[in-house]
Formats: sequence, C-alpha cells, structure tokens
Amino acid sequence: MKKIFCSLAIASLLAVNASFAQKPLTENDFYQLRTLPLPEDAILEVGGMTILPDGRMAVATRRGEIWMIENPYQKDGTQPYYKRFAQGLHEPLGLTYRNGSFYTSNRGELTKITDEDGDGRADVYEAVTSLPIVGNYHEYSYGPMFDADGNMLVTLNVGWVGYGASLTKWRGWLVKISPEGKIEPISAGLRSPSSYLINSSGDLFYSENQGDWVASGKVSQLKKGSFNGHGESLKWTSDPASPLKLTKDQLPDTGEPVATAGEKIPHYQYPACWFPHVLMGISTAGMVEDVNGYLGPHFKGQYFVGDQGHSKVMRMQLEKVNGEYQGACFPFREGWASGLLRLEWGLDGSLVGGMTSRGWSSTGKAPYAIQRLVWSGKTPFEMQEIHSKPDGFEIVFTKPVDKETAANPANYKVASFTYKYHHQYGSPIINTEESGIKGIVVSADGRKARLVLDGGFRKHYIYEIKPEGVKSADQESVLHPVGYYTLNAVAPGDQVAASQFTPFKATAAPMNHEHGAMQASTGKTASTGKATSKKRVTEMPADWAAPDQVLTIGTKPGLKFDVTELQVKAGSKVKLVFNNNDDMTHNCVIVAPGSVDEVGQKAIGLGLKGPDMQYVPNSPKVLFHTNLLQPESSESLYFTAPTQPGTYTYVCTYPGHHTLMQGKLVVVK
Repeated sequence: MKKIFCSLAIASLLAVNASFAQKPLTENDFYQLRTLPLPEDAILEVGGMTILPDGRMAVATRRGEIWMIENPYQKDGTQPYYKRFAQGLHEPLGLTYRNGSFYTSNRGELTKITDEDGDGRADVYEAVTSLPIVGNYHEYSYGPMFDADGNMLVTLNVGWVGYGASLTKWRGWLVKISPEGKIEPISAGLRSPSSYLINSSGDLFYSENQGDWVASGKVSQLKKGSFNGHGESLKWTSDPASPLKLTKDQLPDTGEPVATAGEKIPHYQYPACWFPHVLMGISTAGMVEDVNGYLGPHFKGQYFVGDQGHSKVMRMQLEKVNGEYQGACFPFREGWASGLLRLEWGLDGSLVGGMTSRGWSSTGKAPYAIQRLVWSGKTPFEMQEIHSKPDGFEIVFTKPVDKETAANPANYKVASFTYKYHHQYGSPIINTEESGIKGIVVSADGRKARLVLDGGFRKHYIYEIKPEGVKSADQESVLHPVGYYTLNAVAPGDQVAASQFTPFKATAAPMNHEHGAMQASTGKTASTGKATSKKRVTEMPADWAAPDQVLTIGTKPGLKFDVTELQVKAGSKVKLVFNNNDDMTHNCVIVAPGSVDEVGQKAIGLGLKGPDMQYVPNSPKVLFHTNLLQPESSESLYFTAPTQPGTYTYVCTYPGHHTLMQGKLVVVK
C-alpha cells in the first residue's frame, strides 16, 4: 500500500513539474521592470531625462521643473532621494548635461542652467537662443543634443489647427544652434519629432508619430537638406538659409503608395524602419542604441524604441544596403506603467524609462512614472536579426533551432504592404500581398534560416515576417514571432540554388483559427462604406416611423468620448450619431456586459486584416458598431436596444484605445 502511495505521489509530482516546464515563457522571464518610488510632493511628468557621470539621474518635468535623483538604482533595497534643482521652465521636453551645466528646450527658448554656488540648486538661467513660436499648444520643442563640434541639435514640432501647420519659421525642422545661439535649418518635413539620437557610427536618426502626411510611426535618418514627408514645413524653403528649395506644390498629394510617391519628391528621405501603426505601437518616442549589450549580448548594437501610447519598448535592428539604412523592428517589452517618452541607460546597465500620459493618453494607467528594465541573464528564443538577401531574407535566431521545424516553409508567413502618401491623417494598410516560400536553408549551427521567396521584391515596402511554427532545439516557441522589415533596397549577392534547400518532413502549419473565421465570415469589407450586417445599419429601417431615442456621442483629446454614460430603454429604437471631432481615427462599438477587454484584444489580434475589418472583430460580444471614422467625420447608426437590462459598454476598438476610450450604455426597463 505504501509503495502504491509513493508511486502515486511521485507521478503527481512529475505531472506538476511537467506542467510547470511547459508553461509558456513571457517577457518578464527575461526582462523585469522595477519601479522607482516617487515623492508625494512632486509631479514627475517626465519630459527630459539624463544620467550624470556620478550616477545621479536628472529629470525635467512637463510642469517646468528639474529634479535630481540620487540612488536611482536602489542599491541593496535602499530608497532613492529626490531634490528639486530648478523650476520656472516652460514644458521642457529634453535635457542634456555638459561641462557642469544643464541644457533644455522649453517651448520658446533653449536654456542653459547652472548651479554656480554648489548648493545643489540652480542659480543661473541663461537663454542660449529664442526658439520660434506663436503660442500654439502643439508647438513642442525637443532637445538639445550636442554634435561632435559642440553645436546643439533641436527638433521643432509643427502646430495644430485641425491639421499640422508651420505657423512660424523652422517649425517642422531639425535645426542646429551654435554655442553663440545662431539657428541653422538642417532638415525639413518633420511633424512630431519627439526623440532623436546620434548612433555609434555618427549618423543622426529621429522617431516620428503618425499624423497628417505621416502614414505610420517610423525612424528615419536625418541628413542636411533632406525632406521627411510633412509638407507644411516647406513654406520656409524660400528663405536663403534653407538647405533645400522643395515646395509644397511639388508633393504628389494623391494618396498613391509612399513607395512610389517618394521617388517623385526631390530630397525625400525614406524611413530606415517603419513601425507599423497599431501592429507595433501608435506613438514612437525615446530611442537608445545598445552598444554594450546591456540587454543581452544577442542584441548588442541594436536599438530600443519606446512607444508613448502603448506603454512599451520595441526593438530595432538596422543594416546598410547600397549605402542606405534599412532594417526590422520587433516587439520587446510591454507593461510599462505610463506613457513611455524618454529612454536612457543607467550606469548599472538597466534601461531607464521616463513616462507621462497627461494629454497623450497611454495604455499604462499611471499618470507618470519612472521605471528601470533589467535583464535577467537568460536568453530568450527570438529572431535576433533579419537581413535582406538577393532572393529573400535571412533570419538569425538567438538560439539554435529545431531544424525540422525551421526548414518547413509552412512554419513561416511572409507578406508585404505599404501606406498612402497624402495630407490626411495616417493611412490604412494598402497593397497587401503574401509571398510564397520556395525553400529554406538552415545553417549548420542552427542559428540561421534563409528564406528563398517565390517572386520579386517590392522596393520601399514593409515585409511582415512570421516564423510562427519554428521551435528552438529545446522546443521553445519564438517569444515574439513577428518582425517588420523595411526594404528600401535588395541586398546584392549570390542566390541559393534549389539543390541547397534543407530537406524537411512536412508538418501542419500553425493556424490562427479565430483569425481565419473572422476573415471568412466578414463578407464585404467594411472599408466599402456600406453596412455589412445588422450590427451596422446606417440608414433608418423602412418599418420605423421614427427613432424612440436619438443619442449623440463625440470625442475629445486624450482618447475619450465626450459623454461617459448614456441610458436607453430596453427594446427601444435607437439612432446613435457618432461624431469624431478628435485629430485621431476612432470607431464606436457597443459590446456585451463585461466583454470590453476581450473584444479589444481580439481587435488588436486582427493584424494586417484589421483596417479592412475596421478593427471590429467578428464576435458575438460585438452588438453594434460604426466604421472607423477619420477626424472631423460622422456616422449615424440605427439599432434596437438590447431587451435585457444591464450596463453595456461603448468603446473604441482601434488598437491601443480600448483600455481608455470607454463609456457606459445603461439599458433600463
């Protein structure tokens, strides 16, 4: 009897261990977030951040202050110490320390700040130069960053008047400012250039947010005389100081693909890496280059890019082909506490994130925060790099692969797409096309898989590459099985002969059954503008004499509806008017009680099909919905209210919005 009991206990223990061993690995297993406790008497909405040589951290806040943080690494569990260093600034959105002084870009001034008497508080504020401004709320100024010659680089937002507008000279430009304060325009076509860096090769890059003229988030190289896409800044090119003479009427504002439009624009700078909107993030922000391999030697030399709206960090790998940068971006670490605006390397090798969400809503719930990301020392199974090849792409993995799964073309998916170029806000994904895979060559060490594609390439398109069915040699799944490669040029070299393909045993391809079902059941795409089901009826039914109730919902900045609660009578005939008077794209979706998170996550999971489906998943929890509406547009929806009383939710399911943009629809008897 005892033997039987012991055998059962051992079997139970083995089963528990096996279950634990099979638990999917998560981002937190490799990269942990550590939150700094903040003082109660400070509102640390981080606008700028820098690490001092002695290890202290300095933070400029949107409230116009600079705070010094001692012991930000919390050695041995001790607490950080905060001291206010400066105040009275005007929304500084950058911070740099050089030769004993701080430099920051306020709205209308580049300021040098010094503690001359050494008491730990600023006592000298000097205006290096005035920055051009008319007072529009959207005229943010970022920086500065020092170049190799001691000049300061500053980027200047355009204003917003229902569209991005350069209301005064050099708004929408990168400018260089001499130590004496002379302003020199360098590069045009910027919209909201919140972050920029000079990499280890001495090249300058900036991150851009989706908006008018800007189809999606992107990282681009900044060169003297280059044009980066936003047309409003070109009103100043007639100035003798302008390094380019391009005019706005030379832009093909037709909605044709960015891939071909850029070839018609003199001095147009194609992005080095697109960050596909909502598929990766919604508002690219702070950037750092990991020259030391702080987040693991497998990512040494790569870049980490924050996203303010999605409260996440993404990874970017660049390479030069034919003298121009291009490369791939990958998901990396979600779950930051607030809107991630600034990134810096701590002296301990941690990645420090400074956050704020006021006015720029984020999926992170905190209004502001400072966190550190620390590598655990474990290596995740990831796509380490993607490289262009003359006949396809080569994926480099962080660990050796299981060669059977890695050699099977069914375990990969490759598709390409682009965006429209026009003055309108953002762009849908267009010209999506899947690429067949003729064969695969797996390297002898199992670290590389070269995909040979069937057919040609599309220059300046984005390639979505998914090794969803590939396993590591120890049967791990790829932690983030998707990368987006911006192909500006096809790399030269030798092509692979069919005789070199690695043989494989056919296995079933991974399939997202839910996604497939969504596509199959949709019928006509909602992008036609016509109602596709009873869930979206845009004309009053013929058997209605009139609606019993008319409801109106609008939007306001910060991912909010202007009405947070509405009441209807069960079974009544309802006309809902949805007005999108925001500067972003929104829809209005009514969902069953308690299902808003489920529906929101399914909308995110639609991937490349999301725009065609209006980011409304095919779910029984979705009761009624509008189309996605562009800014300053409206749609009416007719439906019969649920017969079951209760609290329903109306929500915007555009990815990244559903956690914040909600309201209650109370159904009463």
